[in-house]
Amino acid sequence: MKRIAFLRINQETNAFSSVLSEESDFRKMHWKEGAELREACGRLGTEVEGFARNLELSGFLRSVRKHGGGQIQAVPLFSAWAVPGGPMTAECFEGFKTRIREELEAALPLDGVFFTLHGAMGAVGEQDPEGVFLELVREVVGPDVPVAITLDLHCQLTPRMVANVDILAAYRTNPHRDHAAVGFRAGRILIDTVLGKVRPTSAWRTLPMVMGGGTTIDLAPTMRPIFQKMKELEKDPRVLYCSLLMCHIWCDDPNLGWSTHVVTDDDPLLADRLADELADAAWGVRNVEPPEFSGALEAIERVRSARRRKVLPGTACVCDASDIVGAGATGENTRLLRALYEEATDLVSYAPIRDPGAAERLFGLVGAGMVKTELGGTLQPEVNTPVEVRGRVLFAIDHENFGKTVVLDCDHVKIVITTGPPLAMKPAFYRDLGLDPWKADICVVKSMFPFRLYFLGHNRLSIYVKTEGNTDLDAPKRLTFNHPVHPLAAVEEWRTVDRIRRGMV
Repeated sequence: MKRIAFLRINQETNAFSSVLSEESDFRKMHWKEGAELREACGRLGTEVEGFARNLELSGFLRSVRKHGGGQIQAVPLFSAWAVPGGPMTAECFEGFKTRIREELEAALPLDGVFFTLHGAMGAVGEQDPEGVFLELVREVVGPDVPVAITLDLHCQLTPRMVANVDILAAYRTNPHRDHAAVGFRAGRILIDTVLGKVRPTSAWRTLPMVMGGGTTIDLAPTMRPIFQKMKELEKDPRVLYCSLLMCHIWCDDPNLGWSTHVVTDDDPLLADRLADELADAAWGVRNVEPPEFSGALEAIERVRSARRRKVLPGTACVCDASDIVGAGATGENTRLLRALYEEATDLVSYAPIRDPGAAERLFGLVGAGMVKTELGGTLQPEVNTPVEVRGRVLFAIDHENFGKTVVLDCDHVKIVITTGPPLAMKPAFYRDLGLDPWKADICVVKSMFPFRLYFLGHNRLSIYVKTEGNTDLDAPKRLTFNHPVHPLAAVEEWRTVDRIRRGMV
């Protein structure tokens, strides 16, 4: 039997958040080890409760069953996933390093490693923690054991990551909906490598480009031809996988930018040529800008107008684009909430806010009558200011993912106050707290893309609102880069910077 270890460490980090991520944040969201992890990723399991039943590790195990030929033993190590947030503390980072080393050494001998990462993690004192994790894996298993990784397509690809893996496979959808499919495909390439059926070779390019591609949605006209091109390239049996990585613009990597990566079967020259072709295609959409975002009052008027015209039989999903918890913001921005509370008295709105102190104060006041309280502005007061509201505590629960959670009924606004990050991207976020999305004119979401999938049956109007915060699209202006990048500077060509970034000159 050939032994392949599988594990996950996943978080998308926002470098602009001062609220650091601890090991406890991973344990609250998702933490499974050994046999429990195998069962969760098996045929009847749920890989990440509250998020999705089948993701990358489930896809990998399905590939073992289908393509392993009874010759592969999948060895579960551990899986840790946290809601996006600020950088990991040094203690959290060191703890993961220790766990990787100890569990891999205990699992030896191994014939392969399957590692699911995000690609945009950060840690205090280390800009590339995932590169460090992969160096550690390589150190333990040695140079000849194949290592496969799966990544979010908002990965910030680094030389250290590329140098320590044999197989790299990123999501090919945005909003992401192919987690399990990517795990299955990457698993098959790793299995075929372990069994001697293929010999992966790869090449990559990195672009001095942090914005472009319009909405970057894979089905939209701007990006669809590029994703289609990757599918066409993979019809050649020599091409095992193509990836386009559009970076996470709230990283603080001085080489931040888009990347391409191609894995071929024993054909490094082909991989090099195709990675270059894909980079040219990505560079070609650099000037397609994202759509302009509304202000809060403009968004309210758009919903109001749609109601008057009776073209909104469902709810409107209003994305607080400056406070996207799904991209690592704190979730305590009060600007949109204030506008709904003060200016949208004729509409029914649901809105989340993270305020641990307020959740604690209000938790025991269900049915206690009218209360007045300040919300927000406690976790990152230099970014967010508090708002004063009046209402009745309608519901309170100690939520598995969000901690102590309170629903404050302010008549036209129902406010969900959480201790942890309020990852409002599914109707269930509100429905599980007794708030029916069908009865709301506005559901505030803290997700850039996934809400479009999860709210598909309820959502009749999507509006992105700029309120000023940790996930503003102009955030890269606050970063320091090693080289000029588009669109912050005029960059005529990409190849010179690419060669420097990859250590070619």
